[in-house]
Amino acid sequence: MRIDAHQHFWNYDPARHAWITEEMSLLKRDFLPADLTPELNANGIDASVAVQAEQSEEETRFLLRLAEESSRIAGVVGWVDLRSAELEKQLEMFSREKKLRGFRHIAQSEPDDRFLAGESFVRGVSNLAPFGFTYDILIYPRQLAAARKLVERLPEQRFVIDHLAKPDVKNGANKKEWAAQMRAIAQNKNVYCKLSGLVTEANWISWKKDNFTEYLGTVFEAFGTERLMFGSDWPVCLLAANYVQVKQIVEEFVAERAEAEKEKIFGGNAIRFYNLPVSAYGSAD
Repeated sequence: MRIDAHQHFWNYDPARHAWITEEMSLLKRDFLPADLTPELNANGIDASVAVQAEQSEEETRFLLRLAEESSRIAGVVGWVDLRSAELEKQLEMFSREKKLRGFRHIAQSEPDDRFLAGESFVRGVSNLAPFGFTYDILIYPRQLAAARKLVERLPEQRFVIDHLAKPDVKNGANKKEWAAQMRAIAQNKNVYCKLSGLVTEANWISWKKDNFTEYLGTVFEAFGTERLMFGSDWPVCLLAANYVQVKQIVEEFVAERAEAEKEKIFGGNAIRFYNLPVSAYGSAD
């Protein structure tokens, strides 16, 4: 099965989606499963993982409602307040949702670059593994050191780094430091990485496929084909590229690799990481 391990849905609301600036105005509309289905069909993708784009439990329930209605949504990565005193009770409640696979916090927006390593946050994340929940790490390169401390303290927790930790593809800044940090965090075998989000870190108008070669090479070397997964980051990717172009960047990079490795990157690893219910895939609604 071919899985898009990272995409988003929303009913656009200016207040809730204030991160969508004027520069991103093409995203100021609703994006729902009916909009994504033609892209999945055209690109031979069976199902996707819908990831939160707004920090509220309402967002989590919104995505779960969509997942109930569409078999093409294989799993949901939601949001919950990981520092709440009621966290365990909330996780117990959420554990009854069969398509809820994990959680994410938009740590990239936290003013403290050490946020992920904070005691209360680490304690919150430590509650996920007993319920089988994963954790998506959304950060910038400057926050990789804190992310590394988090994953080293919780070796039983499954983590995945979204968007290669958003390296500065456009300017090529701090490339060596980013690569060193990614190699270091990859030493933790409980950490995966999503091949996603690169086009929006490049020049939206004039990027070329070879802009991404060195970054992809670094994560393939660091994580190997067992811990990498394709994600479109649709519809955010539309700021710089269409679905076909995003998929082709990864496809062309792995063109010479064995078919078994390609199958892992385009589905197998996502299925294993998120423990997705394979039997649920494939119906085109």
